[in-house]
Amino acid sequence: MNKNKGLYIIGEIGINHNGDMQICKELIAMAKDAGCDAVKFQKRDIDLVYDKELLDSPRESPWGTTQREQKEGLEFSLEEYQEIDRYCNEKSIDWFASAWDVNSQAFLSQFECPRNKIASAMIVDSGFLNTVASEGKYTFISTGMSTYDDIDNAVNIFRVKDCPFELMHTVSTYPMRDEDANLRMIKTLQERYNCNVGYSGHETGLAVSYGAAAMGITSLERHITLDRSMYGSDQAASVEPSGLRMLVGTVRKIQAAMGDGEKRIIETEVPIAKKLRGHLGWNI
Repeated sequence: MNKNKGLYIIGEIGINHNGDMQICKELIAMAKDAGCDAVKFQKRDIDLVYDKELLDSPRESPWGTTQREQKEGLEFSLEEYQEIDRYCNEKSIDWFASAWDVNSQAFLSQFECPRNKIASAMIVDSGFLNTVASEGKYTFISTGMSTYDDIDNAVNIFRVKDCPFELMHTVSTYPMRDEDANLRMIKTLQERYNCNVGYSGHETGLAVSYGAAAMGITSLERHITLDRSMYGSDQAASVEPSGLRMLVGTVRKIQAAMGDGEKRIIETEVPIAKKLRGHLGWNI
């Protein structure tokens, strides 16, 4: 994965576009300018994901007064996804999406997205996992709100289908408190499942993501926004443009500084060693 940079950084647009293609394009451009490798969306067939009683219940939003109007307002059409595909190709940035139902996964299969994503909510649905794994496409599997049994089952499904995957350590609170991050779980997942492990963060700051980067993650996903004060349930746990640039730049520096763990005298140390150990007659 991403051999040139080592760590695949995903700007999670999710539903922060608020159903507006102009906002969506600004977020894509923001992610590209910051140095992200990909942007990610969320796709739902709302009549499969939500029951009628909830959809008919009241909710004030920019799109109307019911839950249905709000949720429909956050979904892009086929034509809009075609424009996303075109624009991301123009910007030379990957895009993909997490589907929340089988219809949405079939919808996404119309596009040549390089990866799939299992949202934490869907890791408990074996039928859905089998559908995604059957595509044989590299898949990120988020592990929020899950048990070892849930993860064991997901890993087994993907291995039986011979579908490449990567687990993502996730805590599904929005925003997440830093003290709930449990970053040591990254090593636990690496050792238990012998696979690549990423981190999908929902915290408000950057420090936890820096800690994750120092623990050998192979991917990093953060929600992104133009402005945290915008309408939307995910905005508060999202990173704004200046923060995203800082995040990507610092994570790349951390990654470069990690090294290979082998002790050696590096070339630039030699002249210093000769100078400081000259009285000892030291030579390499």
